[in-house]
Amino acid sequence: MTNRQRRRTTPYRFSGFLVTGLLVAVAAIAASLGDPLLSSASSTAPSGPTAPSGQPAPTSAPASASRPAPASLPATSTTEPPRSAHGGPVGQADGILPERATVFDTQYPGIANLDPDLLRALRRAATKAAVSGIELYVDSGWRSARYQELLLREAISKYGSEKEAARWVATPTTSPHVSGDAVDIGPSKAAAWLSQHGSRFGLCQIYRNEPWHYELRPGAVEQGCPRMYADPTHDPRMQG
Repeated sequence: MTNRQRRRTTPYRFSGFLVTGLLVAVAAIAASLGDPLLSSASSTAPSGPTAPSGQPAPTSAPASASRPAPASLPATSTTEPPRSAHGGPVGQADGILPERATVFDTQYPGIANLDPDLLRALRRAATKAAVSGIELYVDSGWRSARYQELLLREAISKYGSEKEAARWVATPTTSPHVSGDAVDIGPSKAAAWLSQHGSRFGLCQIYRNEPWHYELRPGAVEQGCPRMYADPTHDPRMQG
């Protein structure tokens, strides 16, 4: 290359460096000022983990821990209360309880109308269970006759016959719930705790097919709980 050629190309080389430097400086200033073009470009970039197909990886929602109701309770609607055969709605005044009702919630007739001795025994048991981190909830306590009638009709519909329904639901004239002498305890771990410790308080599971159903048997404190019936159809009280 001659000196003339060197003199001719040198200005262009310096000009290229100057242009490149200016572009870098402009880009830096635009980035610091939040240039909308740069911002819009960055906002379209995918974030988070992706599945092998390139789609966003699914996230798992926590499962709800719902407490199952005993088989003897009706599936009540959230929009319309259940109705008895006489057409009137069945509600808290008939013994329906909200979820997580305890033996101390006497604002509900389903708790307040229980036999006083049964209620005292349940409160002693609930206080003791709480020490072990177990909470006793009453799924069903006292029931009105028409509430019991509703449960019986629904059981007949569910099981297909009065004979089969009788294994789970008593009539309004024979049910110890109607007289305030029985409670259905939940959740299952609370019923299991009461099955193991209930006799100390005179509380006994009465039917083998209903691990949630408890009644007061004062003699159990000294002698232990009596032998369970297979189901209510074997209970002489249910023959009336």
